[in-house]
Amino acid sequence: MEPTFVIAGRLQRDYLLPPPSAGTGTAQGGRPLIDVPGGNLLYAAAGLGVWPLSGNGTTSKSEVGLLARVGEDYPHDWLRSFEKHGWDTRGIHILAEALDLRYFQAELPRSGTGAGTESQINGSPVREPRLSRSNPVAHFARLGLPFPKSLLGYHPPADTEDDRKTSPPAAPRPSDIPEDYLNTRTVHLCPLDYLSASRLSSAFRQASVTTLTLDPSATYMTATALQDVHILVQGLTAFLPSEEELRALFWGQTDDLWQMAEAVGEFGCEFTIVKRGARGQMLYDSISKKRWEIPAYAARLANENGAGDSFCGGFLAGYQKTYDPLRSMLYGSVSASLTIEGGGAFHALEALPGLAQARLDSLAEIVRQV
Repeated sequence: MEPTFVIAGRLQRDYLLPPPSAGTGTAQGGRPLIDVPGGNLLYAAAGLGVWPLSGNGTTSKSEVGLLARVGEDYPHDWLRSFEKHGWDTRGIHILAEALDLRYFQAELPRSGTGAGTESQINGSPVREPRLSRSNPVAHFARLGLPFPKSLLGYHPPADTEDDRKTSPPAAPRPSDIPEDYLNTRTVHLCPLDYLSASRLSSAFRQASVTTLTLDPSATYMTATALQDVHILVQGLTAFLPSEEELRALFWGQTDDLWQMAEAVGEFGCEFTIVKRGARGQMLYDSISKKRWEIPAYAARLANENGAGDSFCGGFLAGYQKTYDPLRSMLYGSVSASLTIEGGGAFHALEALPGLAQARLDSLAEIVRQV
């Protein structure tokens, strides 16, 4: 039976370091995660998996199809562990070659001068940590941690000025899509290069998909790529950029986020959702012309990695249940709150029973229309 949802994205082998405790230099608020499953695909799937999809209150096998590429060196026991979460892995194409899927990220201190950007949640100041993705040797030494041999020779991916004409080997292709995945009605595309996102969206649009959402990659969210993004978002159910990505896309044209969201709506997208981290989210409905601001749930920040992807997964679950974009954003906000309270792609799935619903109910009381 074909899955109810399909999520396309990237898989990684994550090396995540928590921030050091103030004045000590040692790790605080969580343990280092060394060579664990990661990538935007897993965080989005976990954000969706927070919410029961079946009538019996559970996520049944094969309801969520994963679409990605890995190398022959990717741990096969990881793939089997994905299936235990009810995820269909037939869409994960294993190449006959090794792929370097390592991803390193270190969080810098969250308190003190220069510790990050300060935001507000329910009137209280919250610091969003700065992140470093380079020089892993120095970060391990700073925390007094042994450097893992599996990270030797690692170099962070180079920023690409224009990735609209090439696709990296780890990005899924339309040819990787199992035939029955094309019968699904609900698809989310995680951040991928422009060419891959364009090809996959075209393939799913030509099939049976009725709900198609896309979280863009920062690599093509630039003013010079505006016309290409116009083509990409046409016909989407929801476009879910971060505030930084949306500002980069409309650089030099306007500083008003609502004007940017309206412009995206005029491109032919039903809902534009602006992810703003600790400042919550903004929703523009291009059909009703209504605007909403949704606060972030005041969760304890332990690790922000994957929060935006988890939000997108939660939104997708909510939209499949309610077809109400505002209500769906609350689902996404709760999924993100559960993700940032721990480390790793699966942390949100370990929440206590009833916690997600309780947070959903509390958020619904403070949403406001603008």
